[in-house]
Amino acid sequence: MNESSESPSESSPADTAAESTTEVTEATETPNTLGIGLVTVADDRTLESDAAGEALMSTFTEASHEVVMREHVGRGHDTVQSIVSRVIDRDDVDVVVTAGATSIEPNDITIEAVQPLIEKPLPTFSELFTHLSYEAHGSRAVGARTIGGVTEETLIFCLPGNADAAELAATEILVPEGPHLVELARDGNDEGDEDDEGDEGNEDGPADTDETAAESNESSTTESDATAGPNGGEDV
Repeated sequence: MNESSESPSESSPADTAAESTTEVTEATETPNTLGIGLVTVADDRTLESDAAGEALMSTFTEASHEVVMREHVGRGHDTVQSIVSRVIDRDDVDVVVTAGATSIEPNDITIEAVQPLIEKPLPTFSELFTHLSYEAHGSRAVGARTIGGVTEETLIFCLPGNADAAELAATEILVPEGPHLVELARDGNDEGDEDDEGDEGNEDGPADTDETAAESNESSTTESDATAGPNGGEDV
């Protein structure tokens, strides 16, 4: 695992200048309390003026989840990808949430940067968010892009940089469903391990059965020979 103190891969001066990080708190071990890694992506604001980040932080905190780290970066493809990858590797992060740079503007690259990191996509997340966004904002929802998925037992969600849209996704989807999704992502692997162990334990099963049957037949033959009369096993 990469530690949270590791630096991201090399980036342009503009990306480096736009990047800032803050360690917020340490996640507890309570199963229903999730550790959130929050990354906002934008060139026109800082961590202090990040309305979407503030809205998300408040929403998660009020729901008794813990924002264990919060980071702000510029819209650089490689920088965003490197930082999200580093956050995924943190042991105290259950869910990575990005906000910003998800529209169809030429420089909005969050989804393109994060998508290759996702092992199992959650397409229904985007469908559900689009439905909620349409109910709240009408046909403007057509311009909203989101993505969700799982990597290394960690959930990843990329949200718009609009504070209302980010809060909508967190309130209506991430907060109520997050603990369940994390449990599924982790318990699935545990069950797989148990199944593997069961298969390994049964590898010698058929051979043992055949050997036992052979021993039983041999024993029966010996007993029969010992008790048989002059005409073998037939009655006289």
